[in-house]
Amino acid sequence: MGTERKRKVSLFDVVDEATATAKVNKANGGVAVHGITTTAAAGGMPLVNRWNGRPYSQRYYDILEKRKTLPVWHQKEEFLKALKDNQTLILVGETGSGKTTQIPQFVLEAVEVESADRRKKFMVGCTQPRRVAAMSVSRRVAEEMDVTIGEEVGYSIRFEDCSSARTVLKYLTDGMLLREAMTDPLLERYKVIILDEAHERTLATDVLFGLLKEVLKNRPDLKLVVMSATLEAEKFQGYFFGAPLMKVPGRLHPVEIFYTQEPERDYLEAAIRTVVQIHMCEPPGDILVFLTGEEEIEDACRKITKEVANMGDQVGPVKVVPLYSTLPPAMQQKIFEPAPSPTTEGGPAGRKIVISTNIAETSLTIDGIVYVIDPGFAKQKVYNPRVRVESLLVSPISKASAHQRSGRAGRTQPGKCFRLYTERSFNNDLQPQTYPEILRSNLANTVLTLKKLGIDDLVHFDFMDPPAPETLMRALEVLNYLGALDDEGNLTKLGEIMSEFPLDPQMGKMLVVSAEFNCSNEILSISAMLSVPNCFVRPREAQKAADEAKARFGHIDGITLRYEDQSWCYENFVNHRALKSADNVRQQLARIMARFNLKLCSTDFNSRDYYINIRKAMLAGYFMQVAHLERTGHYLTVKDNQVVHLHPSNCLDHKPEWVIYNEYVLTSRNFIRTVTDVRGEWIVDIAPHYYDLENFPQCEAKRVLEKLYKKREKDKEESRNRR
Repeated sequence: MGTERKRKVSLFDVVDEATATAKVNKANGGVAVHGITTTAAAGGMPLVNRWNGRPYSQRYYDILEKRKTLPVWHQKEEFLKALKDNQTLILVGETGSGKTTQIPQFVLEAVEVESADRRKKFMVGCTQPRRVAAMSVSRRVAEEMDVTIGEEVGYSIRFEDCSSARTVLKYLTDGMLLREAMTDPLLERYKVIILDEAHERTLATDVLFGLLKEVLKNRPDLKLVVMSATLEAEKFQGYFFGAPLMKVPGRLHPVEIFYTQEPERDYLEAAIRTVVQIHMCEPPGDILVFLTGEEEIEDACRKITKEVANMGDQVGPVKVVPLYSTLPPAMQQKIFEPAPSPTTEGGPAGRKIVISTNIAETSLTIDGIVYVIDPGFAKQKVYNPRVRVESLLVSPISKASAHQRSGRAGRTQPGKCFRLYTERSFNNDLQPQTYPEILRSNLANTVLTLKKLGIDDLVHFDFMDPPAPETLMRALEVLNYLGALDDEGNLTKLGEIMSEFPLDPQMGKMLVVSAEFNCSNEILSISAMLSVPNCFVRPREAQKAADEAKARFGHIDGITLRYEDQSWCYENFVNHRALKSADNVRQQLARIMARFNLKLCSTDFNSRDYYINIRKAMLAGYFMQVAHLERTGHYLTVKDNQVVHLHPSNCLDHKPEWVIYNEYVLTSRNFIRTVTDVRGEWIVDIAPHYYDLENFPQCEAKRVLEKLYKKREKDKEESRNRR
């Protein structure tokens, strides 16, 4: 047809923009306007989008002008040259420099995404430590590239994959890239992998560091970019083969820092008080408040809205917006909406107030923020391997995090940061960097993943910060008790199947063996419900009614959770979106079960064994998380002898002698949450290998188990005699 065969461009043939434009123009008979190729025949209109074959919209050009003002834009050529010359590159850019949205697009411009025979497409992958960021950033980049989300630009988070065969740029959580490595050890679908927010040192990111170092040795064609807002540059360069470091400026305006004179007793009340004072006394500008979790955030939103409403017309209107990971995507997008207009012409200016977890520290940039309120706390995962307890604790942030938080105020104009702690506390009490998650986490899931990836020598795996040997040994021990590893530490058939489920090992074991107890349908539903945010809503103004509604589900007796009916959900204080999400998770888990021919079955609902079988299947996964009711009236965790209390949210109408629990909550008192009543005789039948009484501390539970073991032996003997 007279079309000329184009020369195959190598992976990083970087040419200057003018030359590239001239070549395209010559091929298409067009001219260039503002660096955008247009055709003379079309009267200067833009050419088609290379990714979807459609003409660019006007919005594309409007956004393009904004993109050109980002600090990272001015270093585009420098970045592409550095990446062409090196297999690994470390890029440090202040939050707001545009690195998360722009760097992957720069890479796409330089990478040939189609294979030589055009039969398959390669991708650029960009990892994020948080689901919210992966979803939000991918939507923004799809808009910037003028393509449809889920097509050319997609995202992948646990239980949700919004990508297709057309996807060339994928934002995904670090955990999802790790899961992809299970089926594609050399990550051959990717031409370039970008590890973003590396300074957060999440568990999955740290494992990816070691994994990708090995992959790079076997794939000279793969490029790796490690991006961060702040990190120990020398440490990272030393770890990644002396990779070059590129710095991108970010903060655009100075930020004034204020400290409290004395420590604050109640940081939540202090934060609310500071918001109100700023709104009353400071010039226009939006406010960003950092709090530790959903409950605190929703509480603060209510109180701030109420206090401002009580002030009447003497202050401008406010739009108070929460931001945390379990918010629906539509609600998350509200943080990007403008502040409200004055209620009367010439009246006080409106203000947007964003109340967020530390997700707004580096993962998301919100324009218009002028005031930041930093109480100095965040929720962090902590793990005690001796008693096998992992919990989220409210902990002081690091100096690096405090620096990131204050930087949010200087994006669009000079800003102010109000630190609700003393300057002395900042200088003397805060750690320089956030403690890596790998040093404070339960590693059972990580070890199972590494075993599945064929990495057997865990002690010599190239961790940037090796975890304590005790934590690794405890993880191996847990997996051995669950039957996922044999006594030599090798993956068993059961372990291989468990590793395919995106669940923690206990839940994975419960689901895989549930068919043996004739209740896999029910356990599938339970696993799905435990994998999504709490489905029970408990509004402050209707707590009693919500608790009564929840209690009705304690003995469900055939009531169906009808998530399609939103009014039913509302009347029963049930979160409609959480149920819908659980249904989606259930379908995905069912597909994995089908892959391994694990049958879906149920005990007859009218059978007396219906609930018994479900509870036995749950015990088969959670036999290491058992508590026994002592004569003193409190519970003691079996084997570890920790005093615990049933969480007030439980639905049990009595105190069972034995319970299994899903979650251990560390507060002023130790609580166990999501508990299920089990029987002692089931424990000795299902987990005799774990409840070996020879290595058991003296306690009431041991004496009860000894009697149960004797009874079990006696029953066996009688059974043999009857034969």
